[in-house]
Amino acid sequence: MAVPRTATRGTLATVSGVVLTGGASQRMGSDKAHLEFDGRPAAERIARLLAGLVNDVLIVGGSPPDAALVAGARLVADVDGPQCSLRGLVSALVAARTDCVLVVATDLPLVTPDLLLALVAWPEADAVVPRDANGRHALCALYRREPVLAVARERLERGQLALGGLLGAIDTAYIEGEALERVDPEGVALTNVNTPDELAAARERQARCSPMRGDPA
Repeated sequence: MAVPRTATRGTLATVSGVVLTGGASQRMGSDKAHLEFDGRPAAERIARLLAGLVNDVLIVGGSPPDAALVAGARLVADVDGPQCSLRGLVSALVAARTDCVLVVATDLPLVTPDLLLALVAWPEADAVVPRDANGRHALCALYRREPVLAVARERLERGQLALGGLLGAIDTAYIEGEALERVDPEGVALTNVNTPDELAAARERQARCSPMRGDPA
């Protein structure tokens, strides 16, 4: 299926949107959910973006800033288990109210509506994940709740915590190559921020690039 460069926007009742705010943030030295980016805490910025796309917005794990609880967003605690991304994903799938769950990590400050809508529009699979030169981006992806939760919960209980292993155990489709370039022509949407230097670079890159389409008000 060809993905349009700019998909039609609307509030989707069949998709839950999740901001994952957990994580040790050891390399950053402070909670990434609270880092200011373009005038807002990172978690709030992504929550607002998701609220413009879907009806059900969840803030999962960590200690998000109060400002992130926008547009009726729900605060969800992590399930029991080791602190890891897989636990956050399981927590999101447990709490979601829809079968399709759009997951975005709080350290992706340049993620765009076009990329997220492309994930939703992609042909059905258990997971739809962007893949670029840096690899697979399992924390900016669409998951089908029922089939993925069963596998993810079992892997969490067994201590098989790698998200790459999860993607290999389910039916995963990838947006990559020309399809990814059409919805992210500037190549910025999957910029991951883990250190102060990466944060500074992302802020500079955002300032240089054209304004984000659909940037949350």
